[in-house]
Amino acid sequence: MTPIPVAASYDDLNAMLATRCRARQDDRAGRHAQTIGERLVADVVALRPLPAVPLEPCEKRAGRVSSTALVRYRCNDYSVPTRYGFQDVIVKGFVDDVVIVCGGKEVARHARSYAEGAFVADPLHYLALIEIKPNALDQAAALQGWDLPEVFQHLRHRLEARMGNRGKREFIQILRLMEAMPRDIVTFAVTEAIHLGAIGFDAIKLIALARIERRPVRLDLAAYPHLPRLAVETTRAADYAVLAA
Repeated sequence: MTPIPVAASYDDLNAMLATRCRARQDDRAGRHAQTIGERLVADVVALRPLPAVPLEPCEKRAGRVSSTALVRYRCNDYSVPTRYGFQDVIVKGFVDDVVIVCGGKEVARHARSYAEGAFVADPLHYLALIEIKPNALDQAAALQGWDLPEVFQHLRHRLEARMGNRGKREFIQILRLMEAMPRDIVTFAVTEAIHLGAIGFDAIKLIALARIERRPVRLDLAAYPHLPRLAVETTRAADYAVLAA
């Protein structure tokens, strides 16, 4: 094909090729009298039916989860949730993905790395363990470089300032909401909770659920007696006298 197509991913490349093929349905190739579309109709009639179960274009290998919740595939380590430690798994190596299956269930999916000795980890896979040991939050290798929106760091500072080490554990619980909910939903809930002054796991979870269910948020702050109450007073000129001290 000229020019050589350039695409961001294999999905984009396939979509591009499909569009170009459909655009040529009325063209004629070589010395054929029929168009490409007309010849395609005749070819489809001669083709066998598709198999009942789609063919997976991948390499399958048996593997075992290590003590650090990693599975090795072609010289690289891929993470799985820590609860699957020491279990036997099947690794499916696709062109662009690595899928890990345990007991017939997909437990992890990563973008495939073609490097050697790479560590490909999903931070969410380790949060259940870090919740037990919250002091590991800043040292865990799997969480290094995790690109979270700035609002999460702001939330953490607020929680730890109010609750100390218990606030760190509650922050991890909030991060774990992304195990079951889309990241953008949790980000919205965190942002809204900070705006409302309802800084806590329960409030953020309720906001996220309301967003998913497309219903208004009903937060009764009376149910959260530990939340700080804000008292906003009218500014007085005398208040600025402390600046001159």
